[in-house]
Amino acid sequence: MWCPKRDVRGQRNHFWETMREVRPGDIVFSYARSAIQGFGFARTHCYSCPRPNEFGRVGEAWSSTGWRVDVDFQKFPSPFRTIGNMARLAQLLPEKYSPLKANGNGNQNYLSSISERMARCIGELADPMLTGILDQVAYMDRQDSVEVALPSLIDWEDAEQRKVEAGTEISETQRKAIVLARRGQGIFKQNVSRHERACRITRVENPTHLIASHIKPWRESNNEERIAGGNGFLLTPSIDHLFDRGFITFADDGELVISPIADRSSLQRMGVPTESSTGVGDFNSDQKHFLDYHRNEIFLKSAS
Repeated sequence: MWCPKRDVRGQRNHFWETMREVRPGDIVFSYARSAIQGFGFARTHCYSCPRPNEFGRVGEAWSSTGWRVDVDFQKFPSPFRTIGNMARLAQLLPEKYSPLKANGNGNQNYLSSISERMARCIGELADPMLTGILDQVAYMDRQDSVEVALPSLIDWEDAEQRKVEAGTEISETQRKAIVLARRGQGIFKQNVSRHERACRITRVENPTHLIASHIKPWRESNNEERIAGGNGFLLTPSIDHLFDRGFITFADDGELVISPIADRSSLQRMGVPTESSTGVGDFNSDQKHFLDYHRNEIFLKSAS
């Protein structure tokens, strides 16, 4: 699934923002042509990604960078028409942001959250085989839903790197510095080290064990931002992972903010305090500027 982050006016949409709260293992129903066509299971958390090439010119009025979730979809043997089945479904519809109207027609939206009861009811009505699958999911530990690699992100970064390497407007030395910055090394790490002395979470100080982590990701930054010291923190690898994927972020006042879909048990094992409010220190104006981007464009929590 892919949706834009904003419309042509720069406005957010609740049904696009819902993508940020998807977790691996979540069931997704596909509704089109007045019927539920099938279902799938999310294989990944949401992540920032350019509009897929297969969209062609469709959606050019949207922002070019959006939210993506990889899903394994499977068609029903025959489409399940909600009209005619509302006697059971109507009482299970969400009070707000419902995917369906009371008469069974679909609402004009993208992704709506529904209850487990509604998902089970759809399964029972649409395909008896799906009921058994949902029963298995109900007893499955969510940790068994392993997120796969994200080749789309790698492809995006590789394409950006090729642009840098092919560029003629900057020197070879600058090109090498920008490429090294992709991995949190080189001049970028030196620049970040002028502002940072330790990991904001674990307080590890030895630079050997620290990565210069971009606040605004390298793949989404321009060349100046990619090596700017104010666009980074020194983080241990596990904290860098959490920050890069949007499981944590920071408020301007220095408070650690944890995504509602983050696995808090795992975070605790990584050294992230989850039981009480935690301050990580002050930020300079550049860092606050880039943190605003991180909270709005990377952090996995709906802004609506």
